[in-house]
Amino acid sequence: MASSPGSQPIPAKKRSSAASATNSSHQHHDLQSAFASSFRSASPLAQEMLARDLAECSDEDEENPVDSEAVEEGEDEDEDLDYALGPTLYRRPSGIAFGTTRPALAGPVGLDEPSVLTRAEITRSRDEERSLLRDNHILPPKHPHHAPKRGLAGRAAGLYKRLFSTKVRLPTGDEEAPASAAAAAAAAPRIVAVPDETAPLLAGERRRSSAAQHGRESLNEQWDAAVAAGQIRTTWQREAKTVAVYSRSLVVTFLLQYSLNVTSIFAVGRLGTLELGAVSLATMTANITCYAPIQGLATSLDTLCAQAFGSGHKHLVGLQLQRMTYFLFLLLVPVAVVWLHAEPILASMIEPESAALAATYLRIVVLGTPAYAAFEGGKRFVQAQGLFHATTYVLLIAAPANVLMNWLFVWKFGFGYVGAPMAVAITQNMLPLLLFFYVWKVDGSQAWGGFRRTALKNWGPMIRLALPGMIMVVAEWFAFEILTLASGRMGVEFLAAQSVLVTVTGTTFQLPFPLSIAGSTRMANLIGAKLVDAAKTSAKVTIVGGLLVGLFNVTVLAVFRYHIPLLFTHDSEVIELVAQTLPVCAVMQLFDSMAAMSHGLLRGIGRQEFGGYANLACYYLVALPISFGLGFGLDWKLTGLWIGVTVGLLM
Repeated sequence: MASSPGSQPIPAKKRSSAASATNSSHQHHDLQSAFASSFRSASPLAQEMLARDLAECSDEDEENPVDSEAVEEGEDEDEDLDYALGPTLYRRPSGIAFGTTRPALAGPVGLDEPSVLTRAEITRSRDEERSLLRDNHILPPKHPHHAPKRGLAGRAAGLYKRLFSTKVRLPTGDEEAPASAAAAAAAAPRIVAVPDETAPLLAGERRRSSAAQHGRESLNEQWDAAVAAGQIRTTWQREAKTVAVYSRSLVVTFLLQYSLNVTSIFAVGRLGTLELGAVSLATMTANITCYAPIQGLATSLDTLCAQAFGSGHKHLVGLQLQRMTYFLFLLLVPVAVVWLHAEPILASMIEPESAALAATYLRIVVLGTPAYAAFEGGKRFVQAQGLFHATTYVLLIAAPANVLMNWLFVWKFGFGYVGAPMAVAITQNMLPLLLFFYVWKVDGSQAWGGFRRTALKNWGPMIRLALPGMIMVVAEWFAFEILTLASGRMGVEFLAAQSVLVTVTGTTFQLPFPLSIAGSTRMANLIGAKLVDAAKTSAKVTIVGGLLVGLFNVTVLAVFRYHIPLLFTHDSEVIELVAQTLPVCAVMQLFDSMAAMSHGLLRGIGRQEFGGYANLACYYLVALPISFGLGFGLDWKLTGLWIGVTVGLLM
């Protein structure tokens, strides 16, 4: 594995076993290596920032930070050996910009140079390597083979194995598997037995360390030899299982964070049609003027924090977080001014009553924007350390609390419409506090390093790296938010119906998008390990998975098109408008899901820029002109607006 840009070099792997591969196998291996390395990218701006920060902090970092932190965290020679020998099958997932409508990805993702991995990540990669070697009959099976059952039970067991077994089928028959396993077992190293409590402790520790080192070196040699000889294959069963495991926690996290603002729409929608449309308009305004820029800018920390962590100077991760947080706080000053005077601005575009309610929402929610910015940076702080579950744990507390506060403020205490933004503001302030307690009490504090005056300097490279991410996220969201603004010119009922449609399609998008991230991460893993044929299999599985998810969403929206709007409102006119438009939205689900999978695969091979440009071209050159032409020119109203989006996604 190559080291992170700007990091300390990682020793190359030993390749003694690979020398026995044939010339053709070497050529195959070289082609795959060239293919994989051609997608690697670096971030010169991040390297420049890292060098400047190290120079600024040189007086504070006279001692070797890697050695001192290794002692503090209890790292030992075994983990150093793991860094030196690999692993090859792990890349961290991409940083994610969660949105109140549609999440987005921006910045350098995919096959960027990996950062230093944690112990858990190393173990995960090693287990994956062993599992693939077993499935390809290079290592002996984990569990001994049993005699096949007879009768109906035997046939059922055989069918189950044929459908779900991750083993690669042998081309010349199953009888070769035992021989291959026996040969691998014979070649495997002997592990010295662990002594009992009566043996000298120091000698036992040395023997265990020597045995573990021997085992890792042997696994590394077997893996390299198998890859060089082109013996590593995968099955669709294995890839389906892997992508499903990768995506399940992402789905939960996405739905939890998406629920923070959706809950407000559910709570307010029961108050009336005017309130339902106003909360949608306010959310749209907040997205474009605040949330999307903050999330787009914060995606630069996916690179900056990861490279700081990978360099071995873990305290620089906290420095990057401080610098970005201060920058975002400065940007929030003009945002607050606009939100506090939003009513005349909105009234110039839509009717005054909706504008007044939307402005009220913004004036209250502005109290949560500093915490929102801090949380976006904090997510990247923990993700750079491999702590991806930290955000999920925080949301498992915050999301139910948000639901409870919406019920209390809007209905129980009788605050009405203003209760919804109050709940949102309080929840946004909860998020960074909960994340802070997780870092303080559970894990992640080792990368903080305290407050530094250096965070007030060296902003230029950070801003240059952050601006492209902000532009991409804002541009993608703005295309959908324009439709909400356009629907407001059709009337209050149409704005309320658009609010329901945006919420529903945003909820369904939380299924294919995590799947696309899982697929891109898996592809990056396999290409990084030079298993290009396996990456192709994984890509096909990801596409099929996206197709199935899209068909599921199509079925749900088509079958329940008269039931779904009842969750938001009892207004008969709004219900009819939603039911008329949902069939178009249902068709859109298939194209939306397949587009997400395609963008995920592009990210997996490091060509995400093409996907971003394709998005912008299809949204602004195809979708929006068709939407306005059909919606206003032919007077098809909401149906016309969504037909344009559907055609754009198909493109």
